[in-house]
Amino acid sequence: MLTKDELPFCPVATTVDLIGSKWKLLIIRELLTGTKRFSEIHRALDGVSQKVLTQSLRKMEEDKIIIRTVYPEVPPKVEYALSDLGNSLRPIIDAMQSWGIDYNKNTIAQTTTDQ
Repeated sequence: MLTKDELPFCPVATTVDLIGSKWKLLIIRELLTGTKRFSEIHRALDGVSQKVLTQSLRKMEEDKIIIRTVYPEVPPKVEYALSDLGNSLRPIIDAMQSWGIDYNKNTIAQTTTDQ
């Protein structure tokens, strides 16, 4: 987790620093529906490599956005879930989804009227 001195002064920059990568946002989107195993997240995120997914999950755990639970089984079972802090991002992700839907509708409508 970043120390207070390492965080950007601007609150928007802080948010972007913590969740601003494409994959982190999509991981959060997946975990908003509930706890998932690594393989479930990997399958849901078309194009992400195992290495990048692992790095993103580790960083998000370090930043207290997700919780990683390891069950003492053979083979080991690992699950990921949003922490309370991570779950507090729900309105942001919902707003991004709404904006994206509106953008797509307007873009399609604009393309149709331009033809």
